[in-house]
Amino acid sequence: MKISKWDAADYLETPEDVAHFINAALEDGDPIVVKHAIGTAARSKGMAIIAEEANLNRTSLYRAFEDDGNPLFFNVLKVLSSLGLSLQVVPAATTAHRVSA
Repeated sequence: MKISKWDAADYLETPEDVAHFINAALEDGDPIVVKHAIGTAARSKGMAIIAEEANLNRTSLYRAFEDDGNPLFFNVLKVLSSLGLSLQVVPAATTAHRVSA
C-alpha cells in the first residue's frame, strides 16, 4: 500500500475555503505559519496563475513562500488579491489598545 503525502492545497477549492485557511493561520499569530498558509493557498490556485495575475516572477514567488523564504509585504498583498482576498484590520476582541494623548 502506498501512502501519499497530504497537502492542504488539494482541498482549498473556493475563496471562502482559502479565507478560512489563512484566517486560521493568522489566529495562530506565527508569521511563519501565515507565510506557509498563503503559499499553500497560492499553490492551490496554481503558482503560474498567481504569478501572472500578480505580475510577479513565478520562480521568485516559489522562493518567497518556501520554508526559508521571506516574501515582501507588497507581494503578499498581490498574492492575496490574486486569490480574490483582501487584507483587513479589525480591533482585537480581547484587548483594547488606547493611545493616551
